[in-house]
Amino acid sequence: GGHHPVREGEVLNTQYQALCELGCGAFATVWLCQDIRRKKHVAVKVLKSREGFSETAQDEVALLHCVNCMKKKDRAGENIVSLLDDFRMIGENGFHILLCLVFEALGPPLRCLMGNYSAQGLPLPFVKKSLQQVLAGLHFLHKRCRIIHTDIKPENVLLYGRDKSLQRLLVDTLSFGQRTDARLKGAGGDLGNQLEESDLMSIEVKIADLGSACWTYKPFSKEIQTQPYRALEVLLGLDYGTPADIWSTACLAFEMATGECLFDPQPGKYFSRDDDHVARIIELLGRIPPQITFSWKKSTKFFSRPGCCGVNSEARRGSPSRAVPGVLADQHGWTPREAAAFAAFLLPALHYAPERRPSAAQSLRHGWISA
Repeated sequence: GGHHPVREGEVLNTQYQALCELGCGAFATVWLCQDIRRKKHVAVKVLKSREGFSETAQDEVALLHCVNCMKKKDRAGENIVSLLDDFRMIGENGFHILLCLVFEALGPPLRCLMGNYSAQGLPLPFVKKSLQQVLAGLHFLHKRCRIIHTDIKPENVLLYGRDKSLQRLLVDTLSFGQRTDARLKGAGGDLGNQLEESDLMSIEVKIADLGSACWTYKPFSKEIQTQPYRALEVLLGLDYGTPADIWSTACLAFEMATGECLFDPQPGKYFSRDDDHVARIIELLGRIPPQITFSWKKSTKFFSRPGCCGVNSEARRGSPSRAVPGVLADQHGWTPREAAAFAAFLLPALHYAPERRPSAAQSLRHGWISA
């Protein structure tokens, strides 16, 4: 399928010895490697060589080089994974030129840690700290680099530790977990059982994977974002910008705090996954304003009349400011005070009009996240 068949023990570019495969996606495989010269672990992303991917790969390199350049001027760039090197090699399946990107080796994705707390969500102090780092990274991307990430989700937020022993544990957990297909296990068992609460608060996060990112002034695709984190304007086929990342971050925040997706749309016999997604959004957040639905070219596919979804139940009567805290209280056992404070942070980031959503910097100043 265009993937280069890397083998364990193989040395790439005379410098990076492959230890184990960390993941395989539509566009690349990622390998944990030993940098033989610098004697440290790195993550090497080997991009597909199939025709049509080369331009996308060059775009990713340009975005990453921009990030590296801007990191020299702004410490917030620390919240984005670092590109250390890139090189090209000839693949085995014909004379295809493979582009390889070398990143700092971090820990497993946030998704894995969330798996250990799936019943109740992650501890709120850790949720707030992690969101601060994600939002700081997004502010850096949006303002310094003029980049839209377009795919904020738990799989693209990686764990790491500044403490060497903690970072070693996370890297060991990553390699061991991939070998055994475990949720998040190290040699000593479940990482969640190895971490004290103080250790958990020592874990930091970085935004990774700019493979789908684009410039704020030059979107590459109309279809962006993984479905549960997809912003309303993207679902509607409208123009998007940096507020699409803010919507995804709100969905991420809810999932981290509760252990459940804010929106988990499913296709049905007579409607698509997009249909159900729009219906769920309306059910939780209320009717979509007519000025937005009228600008939506596909509106007749979902709506029988402006703001009323025809594929699912009509919007819940009442205000989203009451509906969201109600979900937190009724389904997740939050106190009314906790639920109201979190909803006050969440709801502005889910505003239907993208220009009305807070920026990453404004979100960082919100009372809930800074408390």
